[in-house]
Amino acid sequence: MKPPVAKPAEEKVTAPPPETKAASQPQAEPAPAPKPEQKAAAPATQPPLEPEPQPARSSKRSKDYYETKASIFNALVEAIDLSQLSRLGPEDAREEIRDVVNDIIALKNVVMSISEQEDLLEDICNDVLGYGPLEPLLMRDDIADIMVNGADTVYIETEGKVHQTGVQFRDNKQLMNICQRIVSQVGRRVDESSPICDARLPDGSRVNVIAPPLSIDGPALTIRKFKKDKLTLDQLVQFGSVSPEGATILQIIGRVRCNVLISGGTGSGKTTLLNCLTRYIDHDERIITCEDAAELQLQQPHVVRLETRPPNLEGEGEITMRDLVKNCLRMRPERIIVGEVRGPEAFDLLQAMNTGHDGSMGTLHANSPREALSRLESMITMGGFTLPSRTLREMIVSSIDVIVQAQRLRDGSRRITHVTEVVGMEGDVIITQDVYVYDILGEDAHGRLLGRHRSTGIGRPVFWERARYFNEENRLAHALDAAEVNESVNG
Repeated sequence: MKPPVAKPAEEKVTAPPPETKAASQPQAEPAPAPKPEQKAAAPATQPPLEPEPQPARSSKRSKDYYETKASIFNALVEAIDLSQLSRLGPEDAREEIRDVVNDIIALKNVVMSISEQEDLLEDICNDVLGYGPLEPLLMRDDIADIMVNGADTVYIETEGKVHQTGVQFRDNKQLMNICQRIVSQVGRRVDESSPICDARLPDGSRVNVIAPPLSIDGPALTIRKFKKDKLTLDQLVQFGSVSPEGATILQIIGRVRCNVLISGGTGSGKTTLLNCLTRYIDHDERIITCEDAAELQLQQPHVVRLETRPPNLEGEGEITMRDLVKNCLRMRPERIIVGEVRGPEAFDLLQAMNTGHDGSMGTLHANSPREALSRLESMITMGGFTLPSRTLREMIVSSIDVIVQAQRLRDGSRRITHVTEVVGMEGDVIITQDVYVYDILGEDAHGRLLGRHRSTGIGRPVFWERARYFNEENRLAHALDAAEVNESVNG
């Protein structure tokens, strides 16, 4: 039997009377007032798109709804023992809150329908126990991104397309409180003195917050969600992101300890692809990951996860990505995985790849394999290294084996467009060769791009000897031959 959480009934009866006048306002203004707001507060049961005039038409009614909700919420705080509530499990705590809120609604004589009352109960439970209006969106597994542009505007991305939702916050203060709740869980903070923050949710979803005064129209919150069940290469084949033969080639690349750079634009699926490749690492290898916000979820048992740290209020104590990568070399890693290479840590990663840590991986933002190499060189130069260009390129050639290019196409689909080898140098130019590419052939009647993955027919790739060493050469030969003759069109 669960412990009682609500305070004695006498306290609940005596606490609310000062607010009776405020609570009775919805009675004087009949039940239609809260209804349009319920559309905005329950996106889980509504279509993702709202009619465009709806937000402007519902603004006054939203205010009435929030006044009623605030009155009930204040009474709830007076009527419930929060210390005992924190000891309950999520379901028991939610049930206890619902019981107390139902009592308060009855005591205040608030007039609303059963469905409106259920929506109000759910909203208050989400405010107390979760992330407020974001909670229904976070529960949906079909959403890739949640973009909050101030209290009144929330967009989501589903199936590669961005839609505006009807979700709203009470005001920017509520939105800021939720942002602070999210970042505080990982020891970060966001306020006027530190208005930019990267964090993560417990499920690994990536969070970025930028607060006023930098964000003029209120806090801007961006959440990159990850599916509860992590995607695999087999699922990417089902989605048409890669062909079965291409998936086999990627499996072999991950298995035979090639040094891999995953390149792509924003939202192209680089982190998802990195997660997929790491599934083929042997379980007896020691892996160390370095990330700004820990989001990789490796399946191997011997994994050490490292995360950068921002400076404190005095501007001290910052731990950069370069600090983590340099420290990795003292931790006896067999593979080093960098969530995103974006600065001088590129030099240290190349050093690690070239000194016995085969099979290391990282991602970076670039639109083609050739551009990825140029960006890698630029990041090293910006780090203050004064090495000659030829020396840098020789280091890149001796360190990087394969570049995997991911791309988000104009129809919203994501495709692996290149698997490219770094072969060597001719003069001062790095030589690459494509092993596997994606050709766009056209589009269907619905605007979806049609294309096919194919082998370039180069014969034996440079990493063939690695495949032979790991007894994978037969599978690689079969995959390349099958991809070369595959003319099937992917939807």
